[in-house]
Amino acid sequence: MTAAGAAVRTVLGDVAPRELGVCDAHDHLFLRSPQLPGQELDSVQAAAGELAAYRAAGGQGLVQWTPYGMGRRAGDLPALARASGARIVAATGLHQAVHYTPETLTALRAGGLAALFVRELTQGIGDSGVRAGLIKVAGGFHGLDAHARWTMTAAAEAHHATGAPVAVHLELGTGALDVLDLLCAELSVPPGKVILGHLNRFPDLTVHRQAAEAGAYLALDGPSRVHHATDWRMPDAVRALADAGYGDRLLLGGDTTTAAARSVDGGPGMPYLLRRVGPRLALAVGEELVDQMLTTNPAAAFAVEWPG
Repeated sequence: MTAAGAAVRTVLGDVAPRELGVCDAHDHLFLRSPQLPGQELDSVQAAAGELAAYRAAGGQGLVQWTPYGMGRRAGDLPALARASGARIVAATGLHQAVHYTPETLTALRAGGLAALFVRELTQGIGDSGVRAGLIKVAGGFHGLDAHARWTMTAAAEAHHATGAPVAVHLELGTGALDVLDLLCAELSVPPGKVILGHLNRFPDLTVHRQAAEAGAYLALDGPSRVHHATDWRMPDAVRALADAGYGDRLLLGGDTTTAAARSVDGGPGMPYLLRRVGPRLALAVGEELVDQMLTTNPAAAFAVEWPG
């Protein structure tokens, strides 16, 4: 149930949750990391083309999970949103340590990570004037290292100050229950404010059900990747969770992370989520549930009663 005063914070301002529309709940228009050399998403022209293709496929809302220091290009997002008509949500947060230089992490420790997150959620990202609408952090492979615990502790503090949802990159889909133990049991973030990403990459249906039972949102994202258990296992996961009564906890996303994966560069890109993944899921679980996963659920997951 979405609170009456809740809003989704987009790059053009706060909107009623229903205005998010058909939503890709986890994707990237821009992304830059030393872990992806030569595959940077850094072209405004390509981003505009990808958004146009996504909109032509029926997409309306898009949540960019690109966090601090990874080439968000927040200042370019409003113009892209206006030109495309898409509702774009930007992120604050911090990824795994491997994506940053030691100097960057030292400076963030000195400056206060939670304060940075709160500032980007309430005042804006740098001097762009764009406010973030979620906090993105990351776990490790089957565990949480000191960096993950630091970033998640800061994310929890920022959540308590703002109400913003905490979206979590699960490394190869693992560590979901460890994340919930930390964020929810130890740091008192309500499970309904936690979004667990990449669960389709680790298709353990028991873990999926345990996470859903806890009350978290489960993001099934990053389809079409040959080295992950994605498209062909997703119908089974969705059907099992829906049959158990957790259809209202499920989100869908494309998670485009490389230039080669964009549709404008010959890959599946953002349109693939609506062009192929959605219809395939509808055959397994019905169009009504797929519509819920693309509209009703993201509207609830990203809606916040923002302070002030």
